[in-house]
Amino acid sequence: MDISVIVPLYNEAESLPELTEWIERVMKENKFSYEIIFINDGSTDNSWDIIEDLSKKNSAVHGIKFRRNYGKSPALYCGFERAKGDVVITMDADLQDSPDEIPVLYKMITDEGYDLVSGYKKKRYDPLSKTIPTKLFNATARMVSGIKNLHDFNCGLKAYRNEVVKNIEVYGDMHRYIPFLAKNAGYDKIGELVVHHQARKYGSSKFGISRFFHGYLDLMSLWFLARFSRRPMHIFGLWGSMMFFFGFIAAIIVGGHKLIALANGEASRLVTDSPYFYISLTLMIMGTQLFLSGFLAELVSRNSQERNRYNISKEI
Repeated sequence: MDISVIVPLYNEAESLPELTEWIERVMKENKFSYEIIFINDGSTDNSWDIIEDLSKKNSAVHGIKFRRNYGKSPALYCGFERAKGDVVITMDADLQDSPDEIPVLYKMITDEGYDLVSGYKKKRYDPLSKTIPTKLFNATARMVSGIKNLHDFNCGLKAYRNEVVKNIEVYGDMHRYIPFLAKNAGYDKIGELVVHHQARKYGSSKFGISRFFHGYLDLMSLWFLARFSRRPMHIFGLWGSMMFFFGFIAAIIVGGHKLIALANGEASRLVTDSPYFYISLTLMIMGTQLFLSGFLAELVSRNSQERNRYNISKEI
């Protein structure tokens, strides 16, 4: 199979027939063998009924129905698991991504040898309240990830070599950083394609301003895991040892002053009256805790068996 198109959706019933017809037309014009996998992420409208009707009319249409809303990353994870195409295309269901871009994305993967190609919506039809935070977010993501050639990490329209989606784990809200995940997995030939961004035709955006705050927290988590997940003792043990060392030296100095004063017969206040005693004690306790945290992190796997188990009620 040439292409798997994965479409996560939440309450996008109006756009699904038009999107399916558009994808079908593009595939037929280019003589691609394909499948469309709709992941219904707990929609409260009749999105699933429409997916069932579409699958009866077109055998290439498949669907996954979550019992509740899990988010875009779980939807992509389940879609990636089931994708059979040599090239996997992801796009949003709101018709803001154009299926006409698929042939070019396909050729960039198959002919130009890219592992991943991300769309870049250079001209956007979004309000300033969304575009300005997006620019700041992408600038930070480029700096932290080291992927300097991407301008739009969070663009829903992306193309992947099948091998890539089978070897990355998308969880939580990490869909924003799939290029970073791919790079960390060793797939570093990452390209970008300027794509057409269309104004939303039906409904309204399902993402609020909170996604930008969550995005920064996720980016920091991913950066930390990329650098220290296999060697947590390197960071916790280092800082713990340093804090314990400085606290221990401070305690020796405080105690030394007391002993010198007693040896010379001078009046001296109690060691516990000195603020430096408590500072040194705090540093030693914190250092010990950090060191033990690093040791435990070495013993405990960060991968939870339940992390990517989602309750699917129906599947086509």
